[in-house]
Amino acid sequence: MQRLLSFEQTPPLSVPLRFFLTAPVFAALAGALLLWFGPEALQSRWSPATLALTHLLTLGFLTMCMLGALLQILPVVAGIEVPGGSVTASGVHTLLAAGTITLVVAFLTASPLLFKLALPLLLGAFGWLLTALTGRVWRANANPMLAAIRLALAALGVTAVLGAILVSAFAWSLSLPLAVLTDIHASWGLLGWLALLVAGVAYQVVPMFQVTPVYPQWMTRYYAWSVFALLAAWSAAAATAAGSWWFLLLSAGLAGACAALSLSTFYLLWKRKRPKPDPTTMFWRSALGSLLAAALLWTAGAVLPGLAEAPAYPLALGVLVIAGFGGSVVNGMLYKIVPFLVWYHLQHNAELGCAKAPNVKQILRDTDAQRQFWLHLAALLLLLAATMLPQWLARIAAVAYMLSAAMLWHNLLKAARVFREKSAAGAAAAATAPRKT
Repeated sequence: MQRLLSFEQTPPLSVPLRFFLTAPVFAALAGALLLWFGPEALQSRWSPATLALTHLLTLGFLTMCMLGALLQILPVVAGIEVPGGSVTASGVHTLLAAGTITLVVAFLTASPLLFKLALPLLLGAFGWLLTALTGRVWRANANPMLAAIRLALAALGVTAVLGAILVSAFAWSLSLPLAVLTDIHASWGLLGWLALLVAGVAYQVVPMFQVTPVYPQWMTRYYAWSVFALLAAWSAAAATAAGSWWFLLLSAGLAGACAALSLSTFYLLWKRKRPKPDPTTMFWRSALGSLLAAALLWTAGAVLPGLAEAPAYPLALGVLVIAGFGGSVVNGMLYKIVPFLVWYHLQHNAELGCAKAPNVKQILRDTDAQRQFWLHLAALLLLLAATMLPQWLARIAAVAYMLSAAMLWHNLLKAARVFREKSAAGAAAAATAPRKT
């Protein structure tokens, strides 16, 4: 069952928009880094270039967009007022952007000083956000979407703590089991923070924006808690008994959970009332296909140790989950959220003086989004192929990904310009209109 929306509680447009306009810049930087380093960035998951590229995408692109969406959704869907409002948004955004850049340069230069600087910046961003939201999110009336968001925020906290431990190891040369900690850190970030937040938001936005039936009750009631419990048990097994039969069983359970999210959403999209897919539908299908492929590949790696030992295996998994699943969902949702918010603020904010706002199709055309989707899909396929043929395809994939990110940024900027121009014109008209006496 979907929750009624409270648009009168929507925050100022600047709150989510600062995150949405910054994120594609980090994605373009990731493409530029891949172009610069070429095959070196796709030969091992442990190379400095690969670590830098991964965090440009996970922190600078995905998390940047996810935090912007969260600050927009919680007041509207859950009636949760974010303490500090614009100040919190500005502070978290600044710390996250600065911390991501510092961490990336630290990986590329192996500078202990920069790791030490990145640590308080990123912990400050996530600590501020979690301090502001956690109490209110847990005190609010529970619903399936909010339950998943609660667990996603808890997973973000675990991811941040594990990330801080890893950064500290680089900063102070601590002797720690880095490979195991990295696997657990990545799993909490991708299967906890990313997948649980996407699932929770999907409960609301897929039926609303895609005009589909609602998710089945078993999914909305049990999915998030099951994934969180599996992830906790898997982490314990990874730290103490990796390779054991129960570790493999838990891995299969997590892969099955990813497949369940993918297949159930695929089914809803198949049942949608609008037969012609819009660009967001195409992005969703790309995301779900990537998630399903990642689940199958992860299962194959657990069953076939030789496959898991191949250098391309973890890189292909990363491409499927980060660029394929997360990147496609974020792209698709931005094309729904941003034009809708521009329309809403122009239509309902009397201070802007805009008598009639353009509709969402005029603010951001489907043809622009479709062009970017095909470029995004080409970049995704090239990235996946480049994990196996880095010498031939790494730089080609980099150019495609840069162009896709640049096109996304350009399209979002056009929507932002519509807001600025229409609101300025409305304000000017209001200022010159004769006053009633």
